[in-house]
Amino acid sequence: MDRKQLQTIRRELHQIPELGFEEFKTQQYLLDEIGRMPQEHIEIKTWRTGILVFVKGKHPSKTIGYRADIDGLPITEKTGFDFHSRHKGKMHACGHDFHMTIALGALSRLAGNPAQDNCLFIFQPAEEGPGGAKPLLESEEFQFWRPDVIFALHIAPDLPVGTVSSRKGLLFANTSELFIDLKGKGGHAAYPHHTHDMVVAASYFVTQLQQIVARRVDPLDSAVVTIGKITGGTVQNVIAEHARLEGTIRTMSPKAMEEVKENIERLAKGLELGHDCEVSIDYGANYHQVYNDGNHVESFRRVVAELKDVDFQEAPSAMTGEDFGYMLKEIPGFMFWLGVESEYGLHHARLTPDEQALTTGVDTVEAMIRGW
Repeated sequence: MDRKQLQTIRRELHQIPELGFEEFKTQQYLLDEIGRMPQEHIEIKTWRTGILVFVKGKHPSKTIGYRADIDGLPITEKTGFDFHSRHKGKMHACGHDFHMTIALGALSRLAGNPAQDNCLFIFQPAEEGPGGAKPLLESEEFQFWRPDVIFALHIAPDLPVGTVSSRKGLLFANTSELFIDLKGKGGHAAYPHHTHDMVVAASYFVTQLQQIVARRVDPLDSAVVTIGKITGGTVQNVIAEHARLEGTIRTMSPKAMEEVKENIERLAKGLELGHDCEVSIDYGANYHQVYNDGNHVESFRRVVAELKDVDFQEAPSAMTGEDFGYMLKEIPGFMFWLGVESEYGLHHARLTPDEQALTTGVDTVEAMIRGW
């Protein structure tokens, strides 16, 4: 595929974002594109709304896995593109349209001219939630072609086009969603002594949560507890019977994640006693850290050094979450950033990645598969 074909595919995918395990149009679009490629060396399996494509190598000694995530986000697009999302309230605001396009581009080259080793292209649903990597990893379809090594990329709006970035060890953090429901006793605003006010309880609990990182986590470790949404009450003159907190937990180690959750639950028990209420906690989707194998990152660095117009940068660790971590927990490999130079960042309604990076991505992925 040339740059124009890649651009066309990216723009068509950009218009049909779908949420996790609802990627029916996306799956069909991908299958149609894969169906136009040479079929002699490839086999295809579907898993829920995902796709696995096995490319038989010329003289294989191993199977190399490459993962691309395919779902969108519940965000209303504000880019002003003439190819903007046609699905109201949904957008490819994390670059998964880029990820899919790059995977298709690399697959098209390998389908016509296979590498020495086998390759498994993994089009994975539900990365943004509720988490597709872990159940896909455990599926019969995946295990049938289970790769020996695996890698993936993620677009980086803050890096220039032509730049790739990775690091040995921890790249992305352990992450967990956080949903807390508080149930008390509502009533008239003029008679607070007859009620158990959940707006007050929720407000108090938010400030308590901040003490966990400050006083309960090793300062040489790192953690973040963020409450991004609070809902409670019905009207201004009724004391709220129910309140809900929604947030996220990020930690640099699995141990810190356990400690944060234990402390949240301990504080919740105290809140129940102090505010005469019931507290329920749901951790939603949990993503394991993305921990890169050092030897494979070195291999990647060597491959990139041979590419024209592609520069390698050492990446810092980030509190970003990615369910690709579950795959790296079971299979050695790595993840890398691909520079796309956008003024707005990931999960922003105005994310505008530079499409010149599509070619860089395809060249890099193909070179890594052939040079591993």
